[in-house]
Amino acid sequence: MTRPRVLHVIPGIAPRYGGPSQAIVDMVRAIARAGADPLIATTDADGPNDRLDVPIERPFDYRGAPTIFFRRDWSEAFKASRGLAKWLAREVGGFDVVHIHAVFSHASLVAARACRRAGVPYVVRPLGTIDPWSMAVKPWRKRLVWAVAAGAALRHAAVIHYTTDGERDRAERSLGLSRGMVIPLGVAPAAFEGVRVTSPAAGDVISLGRLDPKKNLEPLLEAWGDLIRRPAFAGRRLVIAGDGDPAYARHLQALAATHAPGTVTFTGWLEGAAKAQALAGAALFAAPSHQENFGIAVAEALAAGLPVLLSPKVDLAPAVVEAGAGWVVPGTRDALRDALVSALGDPAALADRGRRAAAMARDRFDWDAIGARLVDLYRGLRARHG
Repeated sequence: MTRPRVLHVIPGIAPRYGGPSQAIVDMVRAIARAGADPLIATTDADGPNDRLDVPIERPFDYRGAPTIFFRRDWSEAFKASRGLAKWLAREVGGFDVVHIHAVFSHASLVAARACRRAGVPYVVRPLGTIDPWSMAVKPWRKRLVWAVAAGAALRHAAVIHYTTDGERDRAERSLGLSRGMVIPLGVAPAAFEGVRVTSPAAGDVISLGRLDPKKNLEPLLEAWGDLIRRPAFAGRRLVIAGDGDPAYARHLQALAATHAPGTVTFTGWLEGAAKAQALAGAALFAAPSHQENFGIAVAEALAAGLPVLLSPKVDLAPAVVEAGAGWVVPGTRDALRDALVSALGDPAALADRGRRAAAMARDRFDWDAIGARLVDLYRGLRARHG
């Protein structure tokens, strides 16, 4: 059986863009192991004013994944690239399937249009951007893009790839979409095995991910400030690991200085061994987000054997409850404060839920199993459209 040629299109994959950047690289590695020939097409965007130092318009190995980069011409939000659009129009017909990651970006829209013109089946992974909460952010811009191009891109997709049941159900209910398929993202549990070196009775609380208002870190910082003088919190720190808009980062730092002076650490973006070590120094992972269609950082924390404290708006929350791998409470100051007291005041419960967290990650988030499912999907689409 010949290996399907699969093009993955994503607006940007600089580390600062958080979970999607990590997931796309791991996904492409996994599907290559499972029997596909993948290529990532993306832009060199690295924030509003920077670019990745990478070759342009020449495929090469980027972090273990074959990738071709194109110049971002304008707009950090839209990441428009004339070079990528021209290349897609010329080359997309040479692929069996195109997997598009994101919706309201230039790369995504021109990829979907090129596929329709060339008769190539395509899959869209919305990255949570069509969730009702996300659609309510900058709604006029999104309604315009939806009417002009994004709605057609999704309606004509062969499959819409969701990563949780909750993400699919909300999108289909609110937008009348169909052809949804749920395939989760994965983590590599082996990367975190053996890194737990801190006793739950003494470890920090960590929140890891892109710094963005949807992460709802303000009530977490306020709740932490309410608790720092209690005995169970002596010597502990709240670690905020991530990168984002500098003005928003300064806002969070000012809030920490007001409510919990001297007890909050902002590390910037972490990856690799530094991320594993930060998780190793924690007793609890916190993600009180307003909306998370999956939460790759949550899955990584679980893989590290770290119990999690989530809001119900994190779509992994039902699975965490089912597995007994953490706590799920409303993302409010009072609810987070009470949950922190309950969790950190019971080291035995932290240890037990940490063991359950590691087991959950092994069972649900194995990239090799997920890669095999994706390759089966690609082969089915190729056979249907061949």
